[in-house]
Formats: sequence, structure tokens, C-alpha cells
Amino acid sequence: MLTRLVIQDVVLIDRLTVPFHKGLNVFTGETGAGKSILLDALALALGARSDASLVRAGQAQASVTAEFTCSPSSQLAALLDEQGLILDDPLILRRTVSKDGKSRAFLCDQPIGVTLLRRIGELLLEVHGQFETHGLLNPATHRDLLDSFADTHQLKNRVADSYAAWKRAVAASEEAKAQSAKAQNETEFLALALRELDELAPQEGEIDSLTIKRAGLQNREKILQALTHTESLLSGERGAAIQLAQAGKTIAKLADKAPDLADILARIDKATQEAEDAAHELSRTLADIENDPHSLETIEERLFKLRAIARKHDIMPDTLPAFHLALRARYGLACDNGADLKALDKRAQEAKASYLTEAQTLSAQRAKAAEKLAHAIESELPPLKLERASFHVICSPLPESQWNAEGTDHIAFLAATNAGSKPAPLHKVASGGELARFMLAIKVVLSKASPVSTLVFDEVDAGIGGQTASAVGERLAGLSRDVQVLVVTHSPQIAARGGHHLRVRKQEKGKYPTTLVDVLDEADRVEEIARMLAGAETTDAARAAARSLINGPAAPQPTAKKQRMRA
Repeated sequence: MLTRLVIQDVVLIDRLTVPFHKGLNVFTGETGAGKSILLDALALALGARSDASLVRAGQAQASVTAEFTCSPSSQLAALLDEQGLILDDPLILRRTVSKDGKSRAFLCDQPIGVTLLRRIGELLLEVHGQFETHGLLNPATHRDLLDSFADTHQLKNRVADSYAAWKRAVAASEEAKAQSAKAQNETEFLALALRELDELAPQEGEIDSLTIKRAGLQNREKILQALTHTESLLSGERGAAIQLAQAGKTIAKLADKAPDLADILARIDKATQEAEDAAHELSRTLADIENDPHSLETIEERLFKLRAIARKHDIMPDTLPAFHLALRARYGLACDNGADLKALDKRAQEAKASYLTEAQTLSAQRAKAAEKLAHAIESELPPLKLERASFHVICSPLPESQWNAEGTDHIAFLAATNAGSKPAPLHKVASGGELARFMLAIKVVLSKASPVSTLVFDEVDAGIGGQTASAVGERLAGLSRDVQVLVVTHSPQIAARGGHHLRVRKQEKGKYPTTLVDVLDEADRVEEIARMLAGAETTDAARAAARSLINGPAAPQPTAKKQRMRA
């Protein structure tokens, strides 16, 4: 909800703070007082195109601040989250325009782009009338509005899920086909490369194993000499094992004469056994080395082949086994009879069929809701002096290339203002006043379906009066029970329905005229509506008629005491 508009140095406005309330806020005033300037300023704060002519004469820059307080719609919350912006309450939009035409935008004092400001503004407020209109006149919003009216939330989620599953299945099938086509183009190369790798048969961890063996073989002679010498020291004629055995025999002869030597004898026997075991192990190791079929030359040749083929395929040598397996798979795909591709294609077709089933269910629900929506809106048109007009909600199928997570339907709101006329987009068939009343009728029906919480109507009373103006006022008042409504009007019947009445006037004082806004209390409302009824001279009869309008059926209660706002 819009709570406050602060305008500084915009055309005829010096500095002005305008408060707003829930319900129906009405603006009245003489022609030329500056009501359109207020709307221009509001539009500027919401991202409208800037113009240096908006800057008040003699000033360096114009500034407009719009303050909103509300529970954000899911669309607004998602947009701010997408942009990494923090949602504050109140939500403050500010726009400045310098006299050279340069413009800056802010959200809660955070600089933002004007395009983002406009997107935020479209989710907060709509203007209907002679000024730029968003929301209902934008065909991109029609599908969501119809879906909200039809309450298709759960069904839309199922459609979105099935669409995502279909696209995943299509992507998997297309990827497999692309790989197959690529593999088929490489069949000859793959066959040759695979034959080389099959002959070489690289093994996991082979590079490391061969490297260690090669290092050992490169020092073979030194190792053999050292092991042979060590063996002779352990098991030769005067080796350690024989010497220890002889020492044991000597000690054993003294065992009965020196019992204390038993522990020493046990140690000598253990050392003798360890020496003999070590000698046997050395002998076996020497035999293994001498009988090893892998010569240094053989190992180096194997390493050379492995590294050469790795360079050929631009991979690391230790990844050859995995590459070998992958190459075999690619070759198999190239030679495949298409069974796997057919299976993937079948899954994609099944996913598409599932999506279409859900989308067609959604389409049927939309078609039923479209009839109800069109009938409901058309029932609102005659009292608004649009008795010859018709409203149509068109549900047409999209080409397959445009199917998406929202379904397969194109939704369009069309209208005709005269019987027999061909329906067309609203902005092409209605004048400013007719368009505002069309928007009012649509909004009365769709008030709970739109994420926008504030509506502005300008020229909604153009070309009407009497009972039609009363009907417009009733609908504006009814609409204001669900959303905040701002209306600029010359109609006393509409002004009398306001819960918050603001009078716009121009003060001819000083070098430049100034636009002021008064918040009217009950007595001033009577005078203002009497002026609107009587014209040049306000009479007691006009005042009585004004009181009658204000106190008529469903009369709102004033929301504020009289205030004067000025520069």
C-alpha cells in the first residue's frame, strides 16, 4: 500500500508531502490545478521515463519519493531476492532528475537501475487512464491473471515438473545422439586407437610398478655384489652362522660346570637361528634377481610405449587404463545398432506425452475459467456506460516451439466497444475514459488475483455522469475493500465515495505558481463536493446535495482531519 508521496521541485510543486490511506483515496480540484503533475511525479518514482522539463524552474534537480508498506507479493519477493536486495518495510522508492535530464533511482537508499525500479513499480502499483498503463494491458500478465482466477496453482506445479522432466529426457537423448554421431565420424580412428591399446593392454598402477622395477634394475650389479658379500658373511666357511654355532658348542660343554651360562647359551642359539634364516632369505632373493625375466631393457621399452601412446592422446600415462575403457565404450557406441538411442528417444517421447497430459488438463481448466471470467466482466460493463462493449478471454494453442513450464496456451484479453466490432487488445479499442472503466470492471472481478496492491484511476469519469458515475463510484468503493485505490475525478458522485479526500489547488503567489494539496475533513469535503455540483457559485442547495451524496448508501467514514500541505 502506498502510504506517502514526497515531491520536491517538480514543475509547479516546490515541496509537498501527500499521505495516503487504505481504501478509496480521491483527488479533486479545478482543471489545471496540478492533478496530472501528481500522477507524473508518482509515475516517475515508479520508473517512468524521465524528462528534464519536470524540474521546477530555477532548481537543479527534481526528486520524488514513494513509500509503500505491505506484505510483498511472491513475485516482488522473488524479484528482490534475485537481485540480491533486502526487502525493508517500509519499501521506499526514490527517483531524482537533474536539469540536464540525468536520472538516478534508489530502493531504500540503495542505488538501483531504472529498469529494475520499473519492474518493482509494476508489482506495486498500476495506473489506468490517460497515462502509461502496466499490468492488464500487458499481454504477458494475462495468463497469470487467468490462472489466479481459476486457482490452478497445484496443477501448474505439476505441469512445470513434467515439463522439466521432458526437457531432461530430451537433453539426454540429444546428447547420446550427438555422441553417437561424433563417434561414427571417428570410427576408423577409434578402431586403430583401440587396437593399439588392446595390444598394449595398460594395467592400473603399471607405470608406478615399472618405474620402481627400473630403478632396482639400474642398480642390479651393486645390489647383487652387496647381497653376495652379505651372504658370504653370514653362511660362508667363516660366516657368522658357523661362528655362532661353534660358540654355542663351546658354551654347551661348560653347561654342567657353569650353570649361569645357560642364559648366554640360549641367546647364542637364537642368534644362530636368526643368522641362518637371514642367510636363507638372502640366497632366495639373489636367486629371484638372477632369474628375473624382466631385464632393464624390457622394462624401459614398456615404459617408452606407454608414455608414447599417452602423448599421442594428450593424456597422463597413469590414466591410460581408464582412457582405454572409455575408448572401448565410444567405439561400441559408434558400432551400436541404435538400441540405446531408441530407448532414450522412447523415454523422451513418454515424458513429452506425460507433459501434454498435464498441460491439456490445465488448458481445459483455463478454458472453463475463461468463460466465467469473461461473463463476470461483461456483467460489470453496462452500469459503467459500456453496455455495447464485450470482453473476451482467448485461449489459443501455442506452437510446440513455444511450449513451456506454464503450459501450451496463449492467453489474451480482448475487447470490443461496439456490437459487431471485432475484438482487439484493450488499448486499441478504447478511449482514455472507456479504457479506465474497462480496467475498473476487470479489476473489480480480478481484484484478488493481481499481485498489485495499489490501483490508480485517472479519467475514469470521462464522458459520464449521473447514474453511471454513481455506478463507477460504487465499484471503486467496493474494489477499495480489497486493494488501495487512488482516483482523480471531476465527478461528485465518485468523490463522495472516498474514504480519504485530497483537494489539489494552485496558489498564484510569488515568482512562480505553486501546486498545493489539502487533506479535507468532513466539513471541507461538503464544500468541495458542493463546488463540484454547483460550479461557479456554491449554494446551500449544492451543500445539501453534497451531504446527501456523502451520507448515501455505504458512505465511507473520513480518515483524516483537514490538513494543508504546501511548499
